[in-house]
Amino acid sequence: MTGRRSTFVCGIGMRMAMETTKYRTGNTSRGLTTIFITLFLLFFAGNSIASPDIQKVGEDDVKRAIKLADRQIRRGGLAEAETILKKALELKPNDSSAKLKLAFVYVKMRRLLDAYELCFPIAKEEPKNAYAFAVLGATMLNAGRFREARLFFVNSIKLDRSEALAWAGIGMVDFYENGIGESLANLQEAVYHAPMEADFHYALAQVSARAEKYKEAAEAYEDFLRVSKNADDERRERIKGLINFLRFLGGKQALYQTGGASFTKVPFELIGNRPIVNLRLNGSDREFKFVLDTGSGISVISDETAKALGIKPITKGGFAKGIGGDGKFQIIYGFVKQMGIGDVIIRNVPVYFRKFHSDGKIDGYIGLSMISKFLTTVDYGSQSFILQKREDNMDDVAAADGISLPLRLTSSGFLSGEVQLEGIDTPLNFIVDTGASVSVISDEIATHNALAPFVRDEKMRVIGSAGITEDVPSFLLPRISFGSHSRKSITAIALDLDIINEASGFEQAGILGGNFLRNYRMTFDFKKSKVTFVSVNTDPEK
Repeated sequence: MTGRRSTFVCGIGMRMAMETTKYRTGNTSRGLTTIFITLFLLFFAGNSIASPDIQKVGEDDVKRAIKLADRQIRRGGLAEAETILKKALELKPNDSSAKLKLAFVYVKMRRLLDAYELCFPIAKEEPKNAYAFAVLGATMLNAGRFREARLFFVNSIKLDRSEALAWAGIGMVDFYENGIGESLANLQEAVYHAPMEADFHYALAQVSARAEKYKEAAEAYEDFLRVSKNADDERRERIKGLINFLRFLGGKQALYQTGGASFTKVPFELIGNRPIVNLRLNGSDREFKFVLDTGSGISVISDETAKALGIKPITKGGFAKGIGGDGKFQIIYGFVKQMGIGDVIIRNVPVYFRKFHSDGKIDGYIGLSMISKFLTTVDYGSQSFILQKREDNMDDVAAADGISLPLRLTSSGFLSGEVQLEGIDTPLNFIVDTGASVSVISDEIATHNALAPFVRDEKMRVIGSAGITEDVPSFLLPRISFGSHSRKSITAIALDLDIINEASGFEQAGILGGNFLRNYRMTFDFKKSKVTFVSVNTDPEK
């Protein structure tokens, strides 16, 4: 029997954060099922800008062509840069400088196979070409192959200590692996060697914000706007709004200041595979229902709840890009003086305000930044949520029957881990998201031949922050494995994840949602970038 489900997708986030949530009602076998998938993404990636007439490239003008291509890259004109470089290579097909610059353009366009096929032979044939290894490292980094990327970046720096792309690349590897201090130092080195490279200032701003150096982050974003030639006015307005918010945060003594008990355990309600936690806002006795959402970098409050509590917007940041409709919605920044969860208090919490496309039963979403100071346990077996202050000398959290797996932090503030899909040989990066009731695969992965037999007749209707998308395909995946943990017959929907991937820094192939995660007790150690899984389901294949 064919059917139809409604899926709701909305979006916003700090440091480009994503929130994926779903809510389910009705009879599980025949009734109408409503699923929320809320993508919160503050989208800063640049768009291609129309260029002036592309000048002709003479046989001896490859260097000039590369300069013209660099100019287009800075303007966001990647297609124009590709055209210029291809014209140069028609005249001088073996010029490695033009090939490497074209490979770099392909990296920025996320055409990673094309980039690899250009830069790898050059690195092999020219073992002292520092830029070749830097571009090869950038290709590996964007593919999520961090170990190889680091090796190539290190080799590039050994060959040429002024190779800024390699310094920036190794800085981003450090960032994704939660080495924030090392990341800042390496990105500062990149900016020193290439002060007019806008992307390096942008990366430095992102990492500075992650390090809670908000004034420095604002300054780095201002440097980005100063040196950037990209004329995307909407993007610049978004960044200006973010700068205003960062300057506001920089004037606060401390954010996410913890108080109360050092340990608390509270129950949660599991609705549609997403945990709903009660918390208090600004000392109010009323309890508000918040989705616990490891897929969101920052906490979000509904505009109705903010209005009821008299919480005023701090600033507005233009319009973000979202799913559905015209693809845009307004960014509104806010600030909550105090949030209480059980016996724990968190003070000075940055938030976003947003209209929720739901039935009004949810007041907000708990983001990663609010709980990252704690060892955080989500126990689906006992339906309990545990926060414990993490001390520097605390032993690793492990259980006799548990397995710890590494998590990577994306540029956009998501937690990402390697997942194996049956039928696909290569491990894939999936966002680990307690706020998603079902899992997601990218529409690109959905076209893989191995998944063709598992397409379902049932379509879903996606209601997003920016409107509605009809007829979203769904799959019944034969098996998903995260480390040694496997589950059979996992439902997933296919979505276009391009917006996420343009912001995440390395390719994400999907979202590991609650229909997989609900079988476990998970303890997130944010300081050590890992999660410990303990099965709470005696049937490992369920």
